[in-house]
Amino acid sequence: MRKPLLSTGLRWLWLVLVVIAVDFGSKQWIMDNLMLHQSVPVMPYFNLFYAHNYGAAFSFLADKGGWQRWFFAGIAIAIVVALLVMMYRTAASQKLNNIAYALIVGGAIGNLFDRAYHGFVVDFIDFYIGDWHFATFNIADCAICIGAALIVLEGFITPSGKQAKEKG
Repeated sequence: MRKPLLSTGLRWLWLVLVVIAVDFGSKQWIMDNLMLHQSVPVMPYFNLFYAHNYGAAFSFLADKGGWQRWFFAGIAIAIVVALLVMMYRTAASQKLNNIAYALIVGGAIGNLFDRAYHGFVVDFIDFYIGDWHFATFNIADCAICIGAALIVLEGFITPSGKQAKEKG
C-alpha cells in the first residue's frame, strides 16, 4: 500500500534542496573570489580559507592516490539512498528525525557533487585559536554534523506517549 508522499518524511525534501543550494552557492563564491590557500580574516578566531580536501573528514585518506574519491562517493550515495528510504518510512510529523535526515542528505549530496565534478571537496570555514586551527570545513559538513547531533539528541528525547506504547 502506497502512502501519500506528503504524509512521509519526504515532505522535508525542501530542506535538502536548501542545504544543497546554500552549500553550492557558498563554495562557488569562495572559488570565484579567493585563490587556493588564501586566508581572509572575518573575525577573531575565524577565517575564510580556501582549501581542497581530497579525503573525507579531517582529510582522512587525502593522500592515497585518487581511489578514495570514488570510495567516498559510493559511501555518500549509499547514505543518501538509506536516509531517503528512512524518510519515506518516517511520518512527516516526526520533525526532528526528518530534519536530521534532510540535513545529512543535503550535506552528503553537496560534498558528493564536489567529489564527482572537481575530484575534491571545497572547504573554507576555518576556526582557530592562536596557531592551532580546527580542520577546515564547509556548509555541507555543518549540515551533516548538525543532522548527526539531532539524531543523537532525538535518542535522548522520547515523548512520554511513545514510552507508554512501548511498555504496553
